[in-house]
Amino acid sequence: MKFGTKVIHAGIEPDPSSGAIMTPIFQTSTYVQDEPGVHKGYEYGRTQNPTRTTLENNLAALENAQFGISFASGLAAMDAILKCFQPGDEILCTNDIYGGSYRQLVQVFGQYGLKGRFVDMSDSQSFGALISPETKMIWIETPTNPMLNIVDIEAISALARGKDIVVCVDNTFSSPFLQNPLDLGAHLVTHSVTKYINGHSDVIHGCVMTNDQEFADRLKFLQNASGAVPGPMDCFLVLRGIKTLHLRMERSCRSAEKIAEFLITRKEVSKVYYPGFKDHPNHEVAARQMSMFGAMVSFDFVNNDYKTAKEVLRSTTLFSLAESLGGVESLIGHPASMTHASIPKEERLKVGLTDSLIRLSVGVEDVDDLIEDLSSALDRLT
Repeated sequence: MKFGTKVIHAGIEPDPSSGAIMTPIFQTSTYVQDEPGVHKGYEYGRTQNPTRTTLENNLAALENAQFGISFASGLAAMDAILKCFQPGDEILCTNDIYGGSYRQLVQVFGQYGLKGRFVDMSDSQSFGALISPETKMIWIETPTNPMLNIVDIEAISALARGKDIVVCVDNTFSSPFLQNPLDLGAHLVTHSVTKYINGHSDVIHGCVMTNDQEFADRLKFLQNASGAVPGPMDCFLVLRGIKTLHLRMERSCRSAEKIAEFLITRKEVSKVYYPGFKDHPNHEVAARQMSMFGAMVSFDFVNNDYKTAKEVLRSTTLFSLAESLGGVESLIGHPASMTHASIPKEERLKVGLTDSLIRLSVGVEDVDDLIEDLSSALDRLT
């Protein structure tokens, strides 16, 4: 079954009680049992819900996984994954990482003894030397947020093989349409479903997909025991959003390419970060492991001045100034003060995240209108 068919049909059947083609919203907290322990597979709404089950099966299929586990947010999914490790375990992380992920690992799990070490993974050949006896998981973002660096998932996974090290890939920026880390050797894939998978900026949701039965069982236990589960209405909305994932991603990716090409022509702009450029670091890796180059573009200014960035941020009309990404509408953001504010400035600067860097999430509007919007905002600088 090809991807465009999976999003419509994988794991989804018409409701047997009514024939409804859309999965019903099972808005219930509990289920009647015939006698103690004898039921129809559902006991309590936190533990299971038929709408959530359908979504989890669909999500698993999109990542070519056997198991999908849904959570109330992407960070709730990360929380469950980190709970599978012990004090003293080291987590090697991409050094250019989402601010919320950094905050959770350092400020939350750091006090319980997990050791987060943030390293450059762009050179897979030298990365192997960074693995220590304490390393128990490698946490990869690719493309990274917001610098859009590319990590070779297959090469990193090969380095971890045989060393009792779990490789987890945060695949949020790519979505399953562009990249399937499990096929490249990763053990776990996680998403902020809030973003591209749902695609309509109306749900907070997260998930983990895996082919590892033991890890899946552990995550399902934590899903129930800790209780950070999505409601049935959220699951229904995500199922609705998934059906157009391939169409939205293809449109947004093609528009992002044109916008990146426009930005490099502007004299005010010093650097455009976009994996589709042939001179982008690890462009050839992106071309190999992704089907397109994504719909995210970041750029910086010649003068590296926050005031310049602020002027542009408040001058766009179609690009809305807001956190998040991956919706049908285009967003413009300032990572240093928004999504990555929890990372110390000195750490941000090490990876090139300046106070003047702007991040774009390109939606599905007409690309000519989006370019005109950016052009008008940049023209105001002169």
